[in-house]
Amino acid sequence: MSTAKTIQQLQAKWVTAENFRPYGQVISASEDGKFFDAEDAQLNLQNGTPRFYIMRLYKKGRNFNKITRHVQCTQCLGSLEGKDWLIAVAPPNQETEQPALEDIAAFRIPGDCFIKLEVGTWHAGPYFEHEFVDFYNLELSDTNVVDHFTHSFLESHQIEFEMV
Repeated sequence: MSTAKTIQQLQAKWVTAENFRPYGQVISASEDGKFFDAEDAQLNLQNGTPRFYIMRLYKKGRNFNKITRHVQCTQCLGSLEGKDWLIAVAPPNQETEQPALEDIAAFRIPGDCFIKLEVGTWHAGPYFEHEFVDFYNLELSDTNVVDHFTHSFLESHQIEFEMV
């Protein structure tokens, strides 16, 4: 039995509201004074105390072998300073312990918008090749303690993904 891993490439597409819809929302700038509507982030943060913070990540690269989901809240991520970044996602599915390999998609997120992940959306990232990137992150205060479900593709399929 071989334990050698396989590198599977994922083509990262530039994110749009349309191609990201199965996973959440893309939120872009709007004029001040605009009334709340469906283009604004539709948040689910009622299961705890919201936490809005800036996290600094260092040169993360483009490869991953684990994917995570949160089933109690939405999550918003965006970079500061206009830096683009990558994320891999799979649609929310509460009935399975892991996403299907064929459902995983990769996106390039420009630094002038942010994404809102739908409750239960599998995600791997943010990834990037900058020296570091500061991200704003909106989730619950205990998301990474009580609502952090991770699957390892290295353990289940001996696969590592590379976003290209």
